[in-house]
Amino acid sequence: MTQETQLEKPPTDTISCVSFSRHDSSSLLVSSWDSVKEPFAFFLLSFSNPPEHLSISFASQHVRLYDAVENTLTHSYSHESAVLSVAFASKSVAVSGGFSLFFLSLLFNGSQSICKGLDKAVTTVDLETTHKQQIDSHEDAVSCIFHNQIYTGRQYLTHTLETGLVISGSWDKSVKLFDLRKPKPLVATHKHPHKVHSMDTAKGRLVVATADRRYYMYDLRNFEAPLLEERTGSLKFMTRCVGCMPNGEGYATSSIEGRVSVEFFDNSPESQARKYAFKCHREKQPDGIEKVFPVNALAFHPIQGTFVSGGSDGIVNLWDGFNKKRLRQYPRYPAGISALSFNREGNLLAIGCSYTYEEGEKEGRLLVRRDKPADCVLIRHMSDAETRPKTAAAAS
Repeated sequence: MTQETQLEKPPTDTISCVSFSRHDSSSLLVSSWDSVKEPFAFFLLSFSNPPEHLSISFASQHVRLYDAVENTLTHSYSHESAVLSVAFASKSVAVSGGFSLFFLSLLFNGSQSICKGLDKAVTTVDLETTHKQQIDSHEDAVSCIFHNQIYTGRQYLTHTLETGLVISGSWDKSVKLFDLRKPKPLVATHKHPHKVHSMDTAKGRLVVATADRRYYMYDLRNFEAPLLEERTGSLKFMTRCVGCMPNGEGYATSSIEGRVSVEFFDNSPESQARKYAFKCHREKQPDGIEKVFPVNALAFHPIQGTFVSGGSDGIVNLWDGFNKKRLRQYPRYPAGISALSFNREGNLLAIGCSYTYEEGEKEGRLLVRRDKPADCVLIRHMSDAETRPKTAAAAS
């Protein structure tokens, strides 16, 4: 078996997210910014004083469903707004995203979807009939939509339309929780002092990362007093990604300044003494200056508890967070790493490779897509020996 394969019929523009299903081993969703009416698309990455804005509306963006084992494209769905994240929730799918002037959030179950567009509305969409129904809205762009896991007393159940919640985070500084079983789905709204940048859930707990390096922990089983704690992050620069440990003990965060932190929920002195941060995704230049890259993606192995990080340097690192060890550094990929996802068994790792426009065009305001490396999604086969932590302590 080859260790790594590239998916056929890949996206043709920036890959924003890859997400494996938790209900089988091979279904993979990929969101992207494909352009279908023109061979390239423009994005504004530099700003003058006062800021200038540009929106090019002819790009149609896609969500694709692949069978990662068979390497086949089984379904695709397009939208006029950029899609930045996608996730399975039972038979449902959550897609979220948007920055600058492009915003979209989408969730679908079977043939139904939930979309968030430039109008800031959260809307259900029947993918077979294209019938749309607005269920709520934010006052600014939706940055992420997630699903939680519901605790039943013996096990945690993944979100379904019968049991779970849809959670949206927005640049309007709010997080909203929706129960799609109800005539009025909105069940709770939580306000924050700053924009919501990233979220993740594990075992009934939601971690929300905001633009001011603050983290908010919520108990999704308690609507009366859901906020458990508010923390300031260990990293000095803006959060890029947050990922929860599958065992529910803590979370990892990454920043735009080539660092990752490992944090724990337990506030006892013994537990807090275990937290730490470290440098990564950096490269020494010939002149001796160290170039620092954003760490765009984190993904935890669902069984071993180790995790991978991906940066704009095109490198994927595998970490043993419990023992503070780097287990592997894989050969450089053809473009920056924009997204990562393990399948439910942890034997496949999906790697989204795309330039994420963190540098823009050095001399001008517009970056032309044809000037960047080709986008691709790679599936890497991961062995137990490869992903196992140095010791078994705290990994399960």
